[in-house]
Order: sequence, then structure tokens, then C-alpha cells
Amino acid sequence: MTPAPDFSRKQALAGELIRLVPARREHAAVLHPLLADAEVSRLTGTVRSSTVPAPWSVDELAEIYARWSRAEDRIVWVIEEVATGRIVGESVLNDLDEDNLSCGFRIWISGARGRGLGSEAVELTLRHAFEDQGLHRVSLEVYAFNPRARHVYEKAGFRLEGTLREALLFDGGWVDAHVMGILAEQWRSRQGGVPTDPPPAGP
Repeated sequence: MTPAPDFSRKQALAGELIRLVPARREHAAVLHPLLADAEVSRLTGTVRSSTVPAPWSVDELAEIYARWSRAEDRIVWVIEEVATGRIVGESVLNDLDEDNLSCGFRIWISGARGRGLGSEAVELTLRHAFEDQGLHRVSLEVYAFNPRARHVYEKAGFRLEGTLREALLFDGGWVDAHVMGILAEQWRSRQGGVPTDPPPAGP
């Protein structure tokens, strides 16, 4: 029997292209300039304008990662490229709901797109969620101006479940947020080569 989810257990996960390493205080100095990437800030909804810088200093970010390294409701990994050893982003399981065996998911990558690193990070994170933590459901939100990320999520098995209309105010305009989810049964079917239902058409 799979044990109850325990997000205080934070372990490294290894793939072919990347490693997921539990984030610590000392990672802040490397991650801070990556978070200053204007595209990362926009696509993650971190800022409300393309002219506004990332809201944290290195010291503030270090305190955030220090708290997250001890948190029991989230697991935060830095994404490390195997070929170069470079840290290129983070992958996160958060908002653990132990009673309902569910949690949220988010990911961002800076300066290393189009090489399959994000897809592998999603796969490793979901495998940990469903196989190691025994979760039933993982969900996420993706903004409408990020179709590339939505495509990656659909390839991993996430299905569109609804749309939060005009959920983000960015550069004076409203942007929808799409809610997507994947269930453990879907994950197991995909790993076993059994076809799952096709993703629904977009809104």
C-alpha cells in the first residue's frame, strides 16, 4: 500500500536530460536572475506589467526558499540540466490537500526552451506525485497567452477542466487562466501504453 503523502520528504529525481534537486536557500543567487527574465515573469503572472521588475531581492528570495525547503505543503525543485550542470528553472508541487490526495503544480524554465527539458521535468514531477506520494489528482492553471506551456501539459496528460475568465490583469488588459488537471488513473494508463481520452477542444 502506498503511504500517505508526505511533502516533508524532499528527494532528488533523475531523468535523462535533467535532474530535479530540492531547492535550498543557496539556490536563490542562481534563480534570482532567471526570475528576472521578462518572459518568465509574464507567463507566470509574477508581475502585472512588462516594465515591472521581479518583486524580490536575492536575500528575500533566499528566505522564501529556506522556508520552502522545510515546508510540509509543497516540494520545490530546481531544474538542473544534466549536460551542462546549469540550473534553468523550478518545478513545484504545492497546496497539498492530504484528505483529498491532491495538490497543485507549477513550473518555469528560463533560457533553455525547445530542448525537451520542460517536458521531462513535468513527467518526473508527475511520477513522483502519483507513484511516490500516492496522490489522486494534480491540477494547474495556465494563462491564455502561454499556449506553448498548455501544449506541454496536454502532452503529459493534463485535460482542460475550465476557464477562469479575465483572471489576470497584465499591461492594462485582462487575461484568462485555464484550469487543467490529471488523475492518477490517467497517469497509470499513459505509463502502461493504454490510450486515454483525447484532450477536449480549446474554448
